[in-house]
Amino acid sequence: MPSRRTVLAASAGVTAGLTVGGTAHAVAGHDDRKLRALISRMTLEEKVGQLFVTRVYGHSATAPDQSDVDANLRELGVRSATELIEKYHVGGVIYFTWAHNTRDPHQIADLSNGIQRASLARPRGLPVLVSTDQEHGIVCRVGRPATLFPGAMAVGAGGSTADARTLGRIAGEELRAIGIRQDYSPVADVNVNPANPVIGVRSFGADPAAVARLVAAEVRGYQASGVAATAKHFPGHGDTAVDSHYGFPVITHSREVWETLDAVPFRAAIAAGIDSIMTAHILVPALDVPHSRLRSSGGTPMGDPATLSRPILTGILRERLGYDGVVVTDALDMAGVRTKYGDDRVPVLALKAGVDQLLNPPRLDVAWNAVLKAVQDGELTEARLDASILRILRLKAKLGLFDRPYVSQSGVGRTVGTRGHLATADRIAERTTTLLVNEGPLLPLSRRTHRRILVVGADPASPSGTTGPPTGVLATALTELGFTATALSTGTAPSPETITRAVTAAADADAVVVGTYNVSAAGSQRTLVERLLTTGKPVVAIAVRNPYDVAQLPSVKACLATYSWTDVELRAAARVIAGRVAPRGRLPVPVQRADDPARVLYPLGFGLTY
Repeated sequence: MPSRRTVLAASAGVTAGLTVGGTAHAVAGHDDRKLRALISRMTLEEKVGQLFVTRVYGHSATAPDQSDVDANLRELGVRSATELIEKYHVGGVIYFTWAHNTRDPHQIADLSNGIQRASLARPRGLPVLVSTDQEHGIVCRVGRPATLFPGAMAVGAGGSTADARTLGRIAGEELRAIGIRQDYSPVADVNVNPANPVIGVRSFGADPAAVARLVAAEVRGYQASGVAATAKHFPGHGDTAVDSHYGFPVITHSREVWETLDAVPFRAAIAAGIDSIMTAHILVPALDVPHSRLRSSGGTPMGDPATLSRPILTGILRERLGYDGVVVTDALDMAGVRTKYGDDRVPVLALKAGVDQLLNPPRLDVAWNAVLKAVQDGELTEARLDASILRILRLKAKLGLFDRPYVSQSGVGRTVGTRGHLATADRIAERTTTLLVNEGPLLPLSRRTHRRILVVGADPASPSGTTGPPTGVLATALTELGFTATALSTGTAPSPETITRAVTAAADADAVVVGTYNVSAAGSQRTLVERLLTTGKPVVAIAVRNPYDVAQLPSVKACLATYSWTDVELRAAARVIAGRVAPRGRLPVPVQRADDPARVLYPLGFGLTY
């Protein structure tokens, strides 16, 4: 591995005198002169490359598996991460599980080092900012044996800013140890729409003040560990029924509603010193266009997604909110940003709007050449590129990448998935489990009277890196707590035959635990629960994703919400069922009645205990 001296030499000697401070602005002033000198030596092609953060397939920077070589050739026109950096001079790489970047922590560290080595070996080579989506809960790219924490809505149910900060600090330490220095977390969206298909439990909740406190705490935790946190998705994705991966959401909040709802957590993130903010591929007409333009022949409001909106990104985020850190787009391969413009126009328009980093375009060659041509044709100036590159280099300097771009295998062993970190995750999870119904009371279950437990229910695909399936995790945890538990997966849409099999199995049990996942009024998950109740056996329902399931289960005598089906949350629920810990979570969102959504069944802040 190259020495620190070699690394500095590879950066043309310009960065040798950089003094990295504790905030983004601490690198300004004297050090900005050195960064600007570095930018002045870059070719136009190198400048364009610094703006891009892209995927690349493979577990290794130099020797990916043949299937990953094929995928890279097909999508990127290169064979490996090393060739990617050679050809496009990219400033950032994003890791994905599906791109085979994240097999295990030691492999990830080697990949990160390989990427840095490839970039720093180039003339005027710069360190690469490696990023990923490690939100915890249902969105994680780095799995076991790394420490996995409860997701945002679970943390919202716990309500502890100390826990949020601890989560950010430990999660950041583990990411930094494997070479990931920018995390696309936390989610700062205020989830006020129960039908939101893309945010939901990824949000801390529906109360903007509570969300703001937890966002700020988690930001401070991440950034204290030397990892850049990223508040997303600006200007706020919490009130939509459309997934921007597949469609173009429109949010009709007035400017006044936006100020008191969506803006609050982003203001808090900025006040906490947030390093980067991610844009949303959503249309917010009240923020993007004058009222005189809010009409079209089809009745749909006109305007651009926030990612491409100069009024939103420059006018509001930069000028009104005073944010001068890095702005990164949400992934540019998502439908929400591709419905109006071609893939060659989107990156150019994003830069004109005020973006700094262009994340994961569907065709890197198309996007990269489009930005290059826009500068050559005069549509974009080099000065505009330089402004974004300066912000990116400031962040790299703040994170210590110029001085310490590499990580060590010994550091991975000392930091990732340690016993202390795992125990902390378990303790945080215990403070999030929310008891919504407990008639009798049925809970906690006694090993003397309810020793034999049947665990049935939905087994959605396990979040990255957890053991799963949920029924198996619950059964194992309950068995370890002294029960005799067996698992029977019935799925998210159990057939009549599967329901009958579960009812038959319940005859041999003293109690039944059923995991539910997005129950609907006409769905067969509800039928399963109702049929189990007719057996006369005690039935405990666990909503393993959205807490709104409880509204569809009016006859259950006990119901818990875990907000995710990761191992750490399911184990905590098992301890609550067994009475080892008391439930302490409080709903971070209200739950409306199923038969009358205008009426609240369980208000925000509701939660039972024992």
